[in-house]
Amino acid sequence: MQLTAKLIEVLAIQTGQGKNGEWRKQDIIVETDGQYPKKICISLWGDKITDTNLKIGQQYRYDLDIESREYSGRWYTDIKAWRIESSNNENPYTEAPLPLSSLPPLDMEGEDDNSNLPF
Repeated sequence: MQLTAKLIEVLAIQTGQGKNGEWRKQDIIVETDGQYPKKICISLWGDKITDTNLKIGQQYRYDLDIESREYSGRWYTDIKAWRIESSNNENPYTEAPLPLSSLPPLDMEGEDDNSNLPF
């Protein structure tokens, strides 16, 4: 499942010891858009904590796993994020394109045949 929401709070990292070894968990609180915004607590587990460089107030797209389980007659629901990406359309790993005014002019004189095309 995917959710786009604004990050509003990052809670402290929790650690513990389980039957499979040490575990680490961090909860984040996000808020959805709309007329009636909802606050949702999402958990990050293990190395997902250090993989994220989250900024409060920014919109993110969260890929989630939602699971409920029963314990002693009561039901508990976990929402775990397995991927978080910025929801804006910018790719942070690419440089901005050069403006057309900074490109050198093309010299097209005498280039009316296609003999120098590579295909």
